[in-house]
Amino acid sequence: MVIVGLVVVAIVAVAGLYWFQPWKLWVDETVREELPAASPAAPASPAAPASPDGSEAPASPAAPAGPEVLATGTFISHEHATTGSVKILRLADGSRTLRIEDLDTSSGPDLRVWLTDAPVKEGRDGWHVFDDGEYVSLGKLKGNKGDQNYALPADADLNRLTSVSIWCDRFDVSFGAAELRKAAA
Repeated sequence: MVIVGLVVVAIVAVAGLYWFQPWKLWVDETVREELPAASPAAPASPAAPASPDGSEAPASPAAPAGPEVLATGTFISHEHATTGSVKILRLADGSRTLRIEDLDTSSGPDLRVWLTDAPVKEGRDGWHVFDDGEYVSLGKLKGNKGDQNYALPADADLNRLTSVSIWCDRFDVSFGAAELRKAAA
């Protein structure tokens, strides 16, 4: 009877460790990705202006334009203390990227980056709202600290998807979220 009891306790302990992964509370993973670079389309070069002696002056290469900022936001804390900012960028090739900068949150099991239509609410009221409506998972969180980039699907509608959540898929809770505000034109 004692051996059966010990086996049951061992199975419950292993299952609990797998499910909760408590060691992630003390392990940080820092990511430092650079701003994304898109392969720019070859710009049409205008005709070079003529120099005073009638010969053509060499054309100077056009400086590549930086990414266009479409929306920005700042994280608020939910289940875990979370700070940092987000930007949605349009790259030179027309693709869009979600950029997270200066992220600082807890690590956890099965953390995802979600683009959602849910309103960002302060406190416990905001912990569980992000899976109630429409959301697009941009993939696993690359690290709980630092700067990281996530490609947006071409069909993601930024008029409807107005917030970002660091979502714990295992426990269905937001670690932190940011409301996206459109950048001034």
